Amino acid sequence: MQTQLPVQIKRVWRLRALIDGGIWVNVAGALWLANHLWAWPWWLMAIALGLGVIHVGSHLVLIPYRYAFWRYQITPDDVVLQSGFIFRKTEAIPIARIQNVTLEQGPLLRGQHLQSVKVQTAATTHEIAGVEVSVADALREQIMQLAKEARDDA
Repeated sequence: MQTQLPVQIKRVWRLRALIDGGIWVNVAGALWLANHLWAWPWWLMAIALGLGVIHVGSHLVLIPYRYAFWRYQITPDDVVLQSGFIFRKTEAIPIARIQNVTLEQGPLLRGQHLQSVKVQTAATTHEIAGVEVSVADALREQIMQLAKEARDDA
């Protein structure tokens, strides 16, 4: 059975988009200052503001879509991550290839009582964006137990 992320992740994504917007505003402000102090072209500031609005706007608009179609599932054979409807992406990470499971929690996730679960293989790292802390601990234990059993069977 596929599991959806908790609803609090939408707030984390919104805050991240607004922080990104603040960074774009600071870049535009620095370019405005450079325009006044050193006569840099004004269109640099306009481009920074335009890119910032597009970046933040697209992230905010896509949050409901991203939330509606992001799922994960743990089976005895693999960890399955699925996202998207128009551009559907399904990743199956074989349990036997998993080397480590890491839990991470930055200030935005901590504020919503969430943790990200990072599943590491030799080649790459896959992430479950944010789950409740108790669920994250259970997922880590479950995945590592399945990985240990898979290594013992081999």
